[in-house]
Amino acid sequence: MSCEELVAALPEGRVITEPATMENYRWDRANDPDAGTPLAVVRAESTEDVQTVVRYAAERGIAVVPRGAGSGLSGGSTAVEGGIVLSMERMREITVDPLTRTAVVQPGAFNAEVKAAAAEHGLWYPPDPSSYEFCSIGGNIATNAGGLCCVKYGVTTDYVLGLKVVLADGRAVELGGPRLKDVAGLDLTKLFIGSEGTLGVITEITLRLIPAQRPPTTLVSTFKSLEASTEAILAISSSMRPSMLEFMDRPTINAVEDATRMGLDREAAAMLVVQSDEPAEFAAQEIANIETLCQEHGADEVFSTTDADEGEAFVVARRMAIPAVEQKGALLLEDVGVPLPKLGDLVSGIEQIAQRREIVIAVIAHAGDGNTHPLLVFDPTDLDQKERAHTAYGEVMDLAVELGGTITGEHGVGRLKRPWLAGYIGEDALDLNHRIKMALDPQNVLNPGAVLDPAALKS
Repeated sequence: MSCEELVAALPEGRVITEPATMENYRWDRANDPDAGTPLAVVRAESTEDVQTVVRYAAERGIAVVPRGAGSGLSGGSTAVEGGIVLSMERMREITVDPLTRTAVVQPGAFNAEVKAAAAEHGLWYPPDPSSYEFCSIGGNIATNAGGLCCVKYGVTTDYVLGLKVVLADGRAVELGGPRLKDVAGLDLTKLFIGSEGTLGVITEITLRLIPAQRPPTTLVSTFKSLEASTEAILAISSSMRPSMLEFMDRPTINAVEDATRMGLDREAAAMLVVQSDEPAEFAAQEIANIETLCQEHGADEVFSTTDADEGEAFVVARRMAIPAVEQKGALLLEDVGVPLPKLGDLVSGIEQIAQRREIVIAVIAHAGDGNTHPLLVFDPTDLDQKERAHTAYGEVMDLAVELGGTITGEHGVGRLKRPWLAGYIGEDALDLNHRIKMALDPQNVLNPGAVLDPAALKS
């Protein structure tokens, strides 16, 4: 199919049809093996560009896959065969209003760029995925991303006040706005957050900002057993509210140590990275209390510091866990979460799955809210090991659901976790998802195959 009419309808340089260049837009970080080859890639620069693309696609029944920075971990922006990849990478404008403590942001802006723009006015945008330096705000909204600070400050949805969205018929609607309270009509803004580009294409976001974070005090604690570490997490979470409470297991610690040589304890079964950003005297007391709890629950070593650079080194070590583990082989990335009292059962259960399937599963976690990221490592040239890894991938999600948890806490369902969605939310909730999708996108033009099974939408 030719896309000459699309090229003619958009300003020069927006449309890419050169196969070698389009290859860069077929996958996100999940490396979906079923990625298709798009008809074209469009690098939009305005809401009007997006409207043109969506109308063109709707008239011809062509799939449109919205794409942010391509940092997704569940195949949410996997290219569809013969479809259009609608890249938002050039839509990067950020305007901060310090009086209302809001920012109007285009979806291609990186999370880090929004933080930097807010900081110029003494303000802060808290959501901070580990990939904050290279993930886009649009992508964060698509999956309702969280991050390391969400244990205290919440996730993306808590900071979105308004959206401009292009619907499947090409209309642009404005939802919400720079108001802290607004209950007029149904809360459609929240409907689009976490919808993974299946209901509309977000072209502008109004974000809530807060005063800048105080310099944190950092504590690092190692444990000889997973059980001791998760018991410490529960003790901390039940009595206080640190601004960060992160977990790394032994395979992760060793992968990070291989990459950094920063002197992490390779023999530790688990390591916690905890921060308090309370005023100095209160932070000192909170960290002292956390240190006591860690020691009471069998900590092998506890270290704390008020030095910002020293503390940040451990946070960076936690942030680089996925890239470090990626050096060990191909990955299947999980995003399961459970109620906090079940965290120990989840972590120990994942260890048993790894032993049973004879594969490495490195576990990192936003431990304070029960959201874990098991990283299944395998050799893609070893077909037997690859099959065992994929079996374990499903078993980890099944385990989380059995424990009252979820198949995804912040990475989204995408395409890779779609087979497990019905078993998790149930048939009635799945039917409600189908109805909403069909009401807003009856042709299934927007990101078909993500989250919902296209075949089920036709039945």
